[in-house]
Amino acid sequence: MEKRWIHYKGRPRITIVTSADASEQEKYASQELKNYLELMTSAVIPLKTIGNESIQEPVIAVGKVAAKLGVQTDKLGIDDFSLQSIGNSLAIAGGKRGVIYGVYEFLEKLGCRFFTPLCEKVPSMPDLELPVLNETQSPVLEYRYHNYKDFTGYPRFAVKSRINGPVPIKEKFGGNMSYVWFVHTFERIISPEDWFDAHPEYFSMVNGKRIRERTQLCLTNPDVLDITIKKVKEALREHPECRLISVSQNDWGNNCECPECKKIDEKEGSSAGSLIHFVNKVAEAVEPEFPHVIIDTLAYQYTRPAPKYVRPRRNVCVRLCSIESCFAHSFETCDDKTRQVKRPDGSTSDFIHDLRDWAKVCDRLYIWDYTTCFAHYPAPFPNWNVLQPNMQAFAKNNVKGVFEQACGAKGGSVDLNELRAYLTAKLLWNPDCDLERHKSEFLDFYYGAAADHIREYLQVLTDKAEKDNIHVGFNDQTDKEYLADDMLDIYDSIFDRAEQAVLGDPIRAVRVAKARLSIRWVRLKNNAMLKGIKNPKEINKFFEDWRAHGLTRIDEWVSPETTHRALIEGRWRGTEYYKNWWEEGPEEL
Repeated sequence: MEKRWIHYKGRPRITIVTSADASEQEKYASQELKNYLELMTSAVIPLKTIGNESIQEPVIAVGKVAAKLGVQTDKLGIDDFSLQSIGNSLAIAGGKRGVIYGVYEFLEKLGCRFFTPLCEKVPSMPDLELPVLNETQSPVLEYRYHNYKDFTGYPRFAVKSRINGPVPIKEKFGGNMSYVWFVHTFERIISPEDWFDAHPEYFSMVNGKRIRERTQLCLTNPDVLDITIKKVKEALREHPECRLISVSQNDWGNNCECPECKKIDEKEGSSAGSLIHFVNKVAEAVEPEFPHVIIDTLAYQYTRPAPKYVRPRRNVCVRLCSIESCFAHSFETCDDKTRQVKRPDGSTSDFIHDLRDWAKVCDRLYIWDYTTCFAHYPAPFPNWNVLQPNMQAFAKNNVKGVFEQACGAKGGSVDLNELRAYLTAKLLWNPDCDLERHKSEFLDFYYGAAADHIREYLQVLTDKAEKDNIHVGFNDQTDKEYLADDMLDIYDSIFDRAEQAVLGDPIRAVRVAKARLSIRWVRLKNNAMLKGIKNPKEINKFFEDWRAHGLTRIDEWVSPETTHRALIEGRWRGTEYYKNWWEEGPEEL
């Protein structure tokens, strides 16, 4: 078969075309295609719009104009795309976001890689061949989100990575699936500060008494239902662009044990019973005015087990949270029974059991999962080998959306988070992707001559956790066996070799030095907490280097200054200075 060319022997051999009435997303997609093809070839690739006239091949037709090549474009979902070779031309068709994803998929097939917002691989190919393609892709998950800085801070990069959750993505770039209220909204709906004195019956009864502090709502009180419905409708009217709104428990325990709530929960075998009964009524009341809105709630801690009888309505989404789980072993294989949660009758269940139960009763099941240590963002988190099996377990159990909660610090963090973010995005699109290939491509380009040493480090880290059956939580301190002195010595020796390998490569030397901050932090923290050793020179040098890399919080909930104070005063976390862990407030730069 004769080769087809995008650019050959010094001149372009193809034209990018869009429809005269192309959407803003199609226009953006075609312009991105032009930009990258020109980067690859250092030549001007023509881009033009077409009205009623027929297509003169060869072209790359982007968007609805592909219909002129005989490609059906109107049945692709919002995130779906199709790449179809037609004669000497190529059609890139897709939904609102899908057409943009299709362009980036095509560029990846040409050898481009979008590793981070500041690290892309764009091959130089003056003679650039047009491949023969015939594929359509649809995501397994309708909702794909994680909150690494590389995505929240760079929305266009989030689009390249096919993230569609509540990153601030403009309509031009495809928009997103956004929440009016995101999570833990009971206190927002009915605040005890405003309502408790006059109406204590609106709040949780615990041990026979209505409580004001760290309270939940009484979900069988009819006034609570009426107020909730009213406030949800008001919020949706104020935000017509949003499809999701959360009606969900506060971020602590103390669910209501009044006779009416307790009766439902005992019958249902779960405290999710009264919650789903309540949320269903809200969803039913909201549906006539907002038929496309989804009422979101949590299956979290005391509501994690699925109820026996009540079923979430079609416009209710349940977000099942894995917060108690071990993240060093897959959900399907972990044998740590201490991470189970209790039902009202005193029996217990583990996360994978709850996942399977919810999959049987909920048509729109989302997941809230965790990918870092929130108490110590820099600490090595040995979850590399479970990222794919856990995502596959979600897909196998009919999950429709996943939020992977990551390091949310505005300056980002270490622990190879750039790699973890890249791999997580790939899995959110396709849980069965070739993850090892993606990992190798990233390591080889991002770390250059140090790549093999970083591979060795990841292998040693995960082997220790797996072979010694070390269970790892989302909020652990750094006194774990895989972070003991003998292991830190091994990690340091690997990083010595990694640094030596990139001595002549300034960019990659900085990246390796940044990654090594993980080991430096754990050694400082363990020396202070376990041995009483606090070397001012080493501590100050660490914080100096931390700031030099643009990094901010070390602990999810307090500033670096508070973390430093805790280190020298012998406390595991700066949150120990506060009655409530969130009191220091949001991060400010």
